[in-house]
Amino acid sequence: MSIYFYLFIEFFQIGLFAIGGGPATIPFLMNLTERYDWYTKADVANMLAVSESTPGPIGVNMATYAGFQAAGVAGGIIATFSLVLPSLIVIIIIAKLLENFSKNPYVQSAFWSIRPAVTGLIANAVLGIFETAIFTNAEGHFHFPVFSVLLCAVFFGVMNIKKLKKLHPVVWILGGAVFGIMFKM
Repeated sequence: MSIYFYLFIEFFQIGLFAIGGGPATIPFLMNLTERYDWYTKADVANMLAVSESTPGPIGVNMATYAGFQAAGVAGGIIATFSLVLPSLIVIIIIAKLLENFSKNPYVQSAFWSIRPAVTGLIANAVLGIFETAIFTNAEGHFHFPVFSVLLCAVFFGVMNIKKLKKLHPVVWILGGAVFGIMFKM
């Protein structure tokens, strides 16, 4: 079977089961690194950075990036289309049944318990990305960069100051880039 078939199947499944938006795709993308040689865990950290700093939904951006990494432009198109297709199908069905669907106690109960599960998946993925971004060197080996850990803690602390919380994310991304350039030169 061709890589395009596998891209379609894998990203269709991600689109079908990644409940919770774009960040919920991260655990699935990390899982693909263990089953295929399309990209590495370090690439997922790069995908996240690029996806966060480009316009559009993070999940779609990551699918496009991952598909492109795996099979070029055609792979990016296939991964993006197959990720979005389940949502499109489900939205069409829900739109037809919206009145009964939203008030169904079974559906409300299911979503009540799905939210914590999705939150746990996203938190796990965030910790994995944090570990890869901070504690993995370019060769993929563990290292403990004291300065990076301190800088991350400072950024986190500063971001949680009430007045600074309202700053646009682009300010934080540019600030991180400036610090990286200043301290790596």
